[in-house]
Amino acid sequence: MQKNPCCGRGSWHNDIYIEPRRLYNEIAAVRILFMTHPLKYKGADTMLKYLAKRLGRSFITLLIILTIVFVLMRQMPIEGYFPNYEKMTKEQIQNGLAIMGMDKPMPVQVLNFFKGLFLKGDLGTSRIYRNNVPVTEILGPKLPVSIKLGSLALLFAMLVGIPMGTLMAQYKGKFFDHLGTAFIVFIQAVPAAVYYLFIQLYGTELLGISLIFDINDWKSWVLPVFSMSLGNIAYYAMWLRRYMVDESTKDYVQLAKIKGVSKNHIMFQHVFRNAFVPMAQYIPTSFLNTVVGSIYIESLYAIPGMGGLLVTCVQRHDNTMVQGIVLLYACVGIVGLILGDILMVLIDPRINFGKKEGGR
Repeated sequence: MQKNPCCGRGSWHNDIYIEPRRLYNEIAAVRILFMTHPLKYKGADTMLKYLAKRLGRSFITLLIILTIVFVLMRQMPIEGYFPNYEKMTKEQIQNGLAIMGMDKPMPVQVLNFFKGLFLKGDLGTSRIYRNNVPVTEILGPKLPVSIKLGSLALLFAMLVGIPMGTLMAQYKGKFFDHLGTAFIVFIQAVPAAVYYLFIQLYGTELLGISLIFDINDWKSWVLPVFSMSLGNIAYYAMWLRRYMVDESTKDYVQLAKIKGVSKNHIMFQHVFRNAFVPMAQYIPTSFLNTVVGSIYIESLYAIPGMGGLLVTCVQRHDNTMVQGIVLLYACVGIVGLILGDILMVLIDPRINFGKKEGGR
């Protein structure tokens, strides 16, 4: 180690000069971030007020989305509301529209829809997919299947993608980093439908799995979960590597090296913990991407979930069913954003609730 020629004003280590005041600020920020419990730092009351405000705004956003979707679906051809439209007379069509309340002005239809939705949980009645069957009754057994599929895919992606990004950052410029980068580029460059089909074609033969999906057989879940997780694995690995590489250039890391702290301890106890904070806010978003991606996967493997049902209802022009499924996806999206806010509040004590939108 070279001695500082500036008479104790700073530290030299491997030709890197670090000012003591800057070092103090860096270390203080890290200690505040990870040694102070968020509830003690912010105050439980303030955090609850912040979350209540976010819930209120999310509810308003949800109302706007529901209104837009409802109005757009009402602009679709009315054939989607009648199973035998070609054989019906004009009087029968008018009577059918009156029974469904579609002969009333649009504001009245929207108001009646919200009354049925919030007071009775009514999403309408299917007219084509299953004639005169409530949409909620059809979606009830299918929603848990999609949630299970998306949750398993997200969990697997986190278990693989986060360690992968960490190791890529730790061995930057080496073989594992190059291998991981090649994987990320492949996943982002090649259309998902291509490797989905490749996995189904060769995976079923390799594992001896039937093409007929069995919800009670765990083997039937392997390929769909693996396929859906690939995009998020690349996503987590890419961003975590980037954040960790940026974090490893901070002054507190150089100070830890001066003190003789091991490289692994610095990487996992300090760099990773700091880099994971901005990563956490993307976890709910990646769950939404997984749920949306399940539309193709469920159709490909004939999984009895929401995605395959949406494709079938679009093909059969069942407007009420399409409307109900889209509205449910919108609700899942809003809930995901709320969970993202809550997660950031819990793990990042630097959030200042006194500023607009909880800014830092």
